Amino acid sequence: MTRTGFVHQALCFGSDAEFLDGARPFVDDGLAAGDAVLAVVRPGTARLLREALGGRAREVEFADAGDWYGAPSRTLGQYHAYCGRHGTDAVGAPRRVRIVGEPVWEGRTAFETGEWTRYESLLNVAFADSGHWILCPYDARTTPEGVMRTAGRTHPELVAGPRTPAAGTEYTDPAEFAAECDLSWPAGLPGGGEDLSFSHGRTSAVRRVLTTYAGQLGLSGRRTQDMVAAVHEAVSNALRFGGGQGVLRLRDDDTYVVCEIADAGTASAAGTAPFPGHLPPGVRDVSGHGMWVARQLSDLATERLGPTGSVVRLYFRRDPAASGGDGPERDGRADRAGGTAAGRPAGSGDRFDPGDPGVPAGPGSRADRADQDGGGDQGAALLDR
Repeated sequence: MTRTGFVHQALCFGSDAEFLDGARPFVDDGLAAGDAVLAVVRPGTARLLREALGGRAREVEFADAGDWYGAPSRTLGQYHAYCGRHGTDAVGAPRRVRIVGEPVWEGRTAFETGEWTRYESLLNVAFADSGHWILCPYDARTTPEGVMRTAGRTHPELVAGPRTPAAGTEYTDPAEFAAECDLSWPAGLPGGGEDLSFSHGRTSAVRRVLTTYAGQLGLSGRRTQDMVAAVHEAVSNALRFGGGQGVLRLRDDDTYVVCEIADAGTASAAGTAPFPGHLPPGVRDVSGHGMWVARQLSDLATERLGPTGSVVRLYFRRDPAASGGDGPERDGRADRAGGTAAGRPAGSGDRFDPGDPGVPAGPGSRADRADQDGGGDQGAALLDR
């Protein structure tokens, strides 16, 4: 099937045969057209697809969905980075990327599930200007019923057979859907913890309190670095846009360390993009990097903007293995059948890199913004800690 523009489809199926009826033609057509094809699927799904493709499976890159779908923002960043690397051919001409992306729904809390459905909706905005094509398998045998119903709201098209896409009659505009997701945001914070007021010149105190708190919880050095860097970005945004002061609240439960950054300024809500920090800023953009970086380093993040200020909550899993490893891994997990991953040696996972196509550096990036946003006392040092 020849299509132009971005295509985002849900493949809802109840048997292995129904999955292959929708997924195999999608992959076959992509390979025939010279598209880059990536399958981010569960091991059982990968076996089905490899067996159906036979020798052509070597032309497809495979990644384990359990690793890839660790945190919504990082997953979005990984897809952006992959499409950035594979979105042109050998002579620099545009090249379509096709993705079979199988989200992981089992074992999620209601809050986590809501944030993953938000991610599915955000794909329609994140890739709107691209020519890429994403097919998301939803297995009715294992996916919660409520999530199955939501698939039609987050995907403009539903695939019911080999080549029979149908418009999603319940498709919801991503901005409207995101507003609904905000309603399920946990109202309160766990008890106990630490509260710290901050202002210009006090960001070093914020870092000290964060490091001590993480140490008391037994977090690893890498997890602590991620948390300190992410909170620094959110605090810097509050200083720059939220009236020059705010409050940091640190809480924890059995699953997460929660860092809430609240400010009382009104500038944070003025002229704000509808999806703050969810979409990667351009290399030349002078703003928008802070919350993108914060979301990349945290496991979940929520932000509410209003006429009296903003409240950002960053969630960090206490067990890093539950989010795909000890902090974010960057690509390198895609395993081309028979050899390398995403054009790199198999297993060469990349550490978070502000120069990665998914997380561009430049004006407004973490190092560049340290002095602008009030974190200049030691802000740039975060990159080397």
